[in-house]
Amino acid sequence: MFISIMKMRYFTMSFVSENFEVLCEIATCIAKQFGENCEVAIHDLTLPYDKTIVFIENGHVTGRKIGDAGTNTGLEILRGTTECKDQFNYVNHSRSGRILRSSSKYFRDENGRVVGSLCINYDVTDLILAQRSIQHAANMMETADTKETFTSNVDELLEVLMQDTINLVGKPVDRMTKDDKVIAVKYLDSKGAFLIKKSVEKVSEFYNISKFTLYNYLGEIKEQDDLPASNKQNHVY
Repeated sequence: MFISIMKMRYFTMSFVSENFEVLCEIATCIAKQFGENCEVAIHDLTLPYDKTIVFIENGHVTGRKIGDAGTNTGLEILRGTTECKDQFNYVNHSRSGRILRSSSKYFRDENGRVVGSLCINYDVTDLILAQRSIQHAANMMETADTKETFTSNVDELLEVLMQDTINLVGKPVDRMTKDDKVIAVKYLDSKGAFLIKKSVEKVSEFYNISKFTLYNYLGEIKEQDDLPASNKQNHVY
């Protein structure tokens, strides 16, 4: 019944609309096989790009729903700036920093034009965290690469620095503890992030904390920096 109602949304018959029922059944099968961490989305790329998702299972993985837009990759494919080819098991990231294993299968019409896609986004964050815990226990810590970031404005630079803290801590924001967030704030402070205008508001929002809490973190960091070296060694941020 649900699928039949969804098919009524289409004003023109595209590959996706013509095969909508079977595509939905395939998407549901994949989602049920891999569980609630596996998002499967069907895109009709003949629709306006701001509402290409016509069916989705486990949309909480990327925070999307029916009627939402596709990704930048799909837009580039439609524009012709990116070669359209199926991709399987590549690494991706959600907006909250969760780690995804993704696959994209594209559908073409009789003229070879891309008209739809079936996309899988499998959240493997918990698996990666477990792997990192094992590596940590075995004293196999990874070393971070030094990198220089080129951006067109300071807002982008702040966003990059905040995203860097996810790699530094080894967890997405929604899994960070208070100590993790203090480590992240200390990193941002060391990189001069708080010299950027309105950075306090943006950092507070990114880590889901109040400005008052952020100032408390900065106070703790300053107090620790002011301690004699002999008193610092056992302190954990």
